[in-house]
Amino acid sequence: MSDPLVADPWFGSLAPAVQRMLRAAGTPVRFPAGAFLFRQGDVPSGFLGLVHGSVKISTLREDGREAILAVLRPGNWFGEGSMVDRFPRVHDATAAEPCELLLVPPETFDTLMHDADFARAIALLASLHARAVFGMLEDATLRSTRAQVARRLQRLAGGFAERGPDLHEIEITQDALAMMLGITRQTLALELKAMVAAGAITLGYGRIRIESFERLKALEAP
Repeated sequence: MSDPLVADPWFGSLAPAVQRMLRAAGTPVRFPAGAFLFRQGDVPSGFLGLVHGSVKISTLREDGREAILAVLRPGNWFGEGSMVDRFPRVHDATAAEPCELLLVPPETFDTLMHDADFARAIALLASLHARAVFGMLEDATLRSTRAQVARRLQRLAGGFAERGPDLHEIEITQDALAMMLGITRQTLALELKAMVAAGAITLGYGRIRIESFERLKALEAP
């Protein structure tokens, strides 16, 4: 069985010594489905690595509805921003299903940051997360709805290339995907129907299967 942490591009690229630091520093914690790992405004309790399950990152809109920003899969590490600046958490993190994580507590994180290789790894992770956020802002501002859907599906499938470059199933409901993109469920359904007709995806219950990344990428054109 493959190691979900090593399969993550960021963690897998770290020097073995830094990987060992994180594993040794992390305390296994488990959350049932629906439990909050942390809420917006919470004091940061640690740096987190997802080993099993999935985590939903979200926030509440002014009208009280939830806006889903990301769904994290095994191998993802997150929460480094609040650990560096010690400002309160800016989003909610919820266990989308029963999950297991490694929690690196603040004191341990601060100690590890004195190691140059570890500090550089955290800077790289923060940069990757910032690039992803700016990419989503660019999509929302400059790209058509179809291109936004196609690009978000590719991002959701990111980090799983070892499963095959032209075949991947994303476990996500259409309601959740619509909330991530800030569009209506009806609008999303029309775009997904066009992608099915193009042979890029097939739809299942609570999942979207990417049949061809090449065809999906071709749908990014205006």
